[in-house]
Amino acid sequence: MAWTVLVVSGLLEAAWAIALDRSAGFSRPLPTVIFGVALTLSMLGLGYSLRTIPVGTGYAVWVGIGAVGTAVVGMVALGENASLLRILCLLLVVGGVVGLKYAH
Repeated sequence: MAWTVLVVSGLLEAAWAIALDRSAGFSRPLPTVIFGVALTLSMLGLGYSLRTIPVGTGYAVWVGIGAVGTAVVGMVALGENASLLRILCLLLVVGGVVGLKYAH
């Protein structure tokens, strides 16, 4: 259960990062609310997960999922550069996250 919550929390990290960007410095109400809700739920889920998953592993997985998710949304939906090198680097992060799961 802790791993499922951790993965969802990582996805929520990506959601709050994108909402933060879209909030335009907290001047747009809907993205600002989405940011606050996603941030809160993401942190609660991370905290819950760290009850049973070691902090180094849990935090690295959470950040990795959030970083990759944010970068993918940026490339797919926000027009950011999707170069082959960038995609390969993101795959390395995914490999590291998967490795940490199995090393646990």
